[in-house]
Amino acid sequence: MSVERFEEQSGKYLSELHESLKDGTYRPDAVKRVYIPKSDGKQRPLGIPTVKDRIVQGAVKLVIEPIFEKEFLPMSYGFRPGRGCKDALREVDGQIKAGNTWVVDADLKSYFDTIPHELLMEQVGQRISDGELLDVIRLFLKQEVMDGMESWTPTGGTPQGAVLSPLLANIYLHPLDRLITEAGMKMVRYADDFVILCENEERAQEALKHVREWTVANGLTLHPDKTHLGDCSQRGRGFEFLGYRFEAGRRWIRRKSIKALRDKIRDKTWRARSGSMGLIIEELNPMLKGWFNYFKHAHRTEYKSIDGFIRRRLRALLLRRNKRKGLGKTIKTHKRWPNAYFAKLGLFTMHEARVSACQSR
Repeated sequence: MSVERFEEQSGKYLSELHESLKDGTYRPDAVKRVYIPKSDGKQRPLGIPTVKDRIVQGAVKLVIEPIFEKEFLPMSYGFRPGRGCKDALREVDGQIKAGNTWVVDADLKSYFDTIPHELLMEQVGQRISDGELLDVIRLFLKQEVMDGMESWTPTGGTPQGAVLSPLLANIYLHPLDRLITEAGMKMVRYADDFVILCENEERAQEALKHVREWTVANGLTLHPDKTHLGDCSQRGRGFEFLGYRFEAGRRWIRRKSIKALRDKIRDKTWRARSGSMGLIIEELNPMLKGWFNYFKHAHRTEYKSIDGFIRRRLRALLLRRNKRKGLGKTIKTHKRWPNAYFAKLGLFTMHEARVSACQSR
């Protein structure tokens, strides 16, 4: 059922939902599995619940989130009210400047798909005593998954894309947060992506030992090829976190993040696509502004490189429409459609946005 159809008779559907929850007959529909591309070329599975199930999950979240928010520690930044990526990055910068340059960069293998249901429900049950509410959460964990013509009932995990999943993921990792804090170590965690920053190698080794023991005891797996330990103050010993690379006292945009943006630009500017140049720029601008707002602290050369790449793609598209060969890199082509041409059409320019941001400080 679409959101629009639900809204047309929202009173009727909400009343039916209320009654089914009240008399214990509520059963969630199957989750539709879809895939979105990851920056490494692989695909990330998402589980998309129906409208009515999203409403119920949202209601459950409204009830239990404040309870767990009182317990969560400051080191946790992902999917929490009033906290986000920029706060986590700021904390990492601060820890490195304070001399905690020995870093454990850990990666939990397929975390959202492998959370053990019973252990998770034990965690939830420590703070929630309402049996009916716990039963509803269990129903969502055991929700049937539809992937094309195939279907199955999961034995572990909580689907990415579900309203409750980020909160449940944070609940399950909260004991790890507490363990590292009690050991006197500094961890910065955004959902299942986390780093532990220590003053020396010995402490970093100790931190990694804690993480390994905890993950084994709690049914999770550290990715052997993506879990590293090193002194990020040294060249070649850095780490990547939330789209940035930290190395030798610097932070810059990681290559995968730039490649992912360029791929999205290519998708919107392929040479045979239809639509006016103004329409294409309207489609590009929200994506470019969002990317710039996240990566505001990059070096100006990175912005100039991206701006140039976008204009070359647009010139190549114009050349094709004018039935002329070429990649749009020649001086003649540049003169025909100069930077001012795209500026007049309203193209967002990252370098100019950076200059404006610097002047307004």
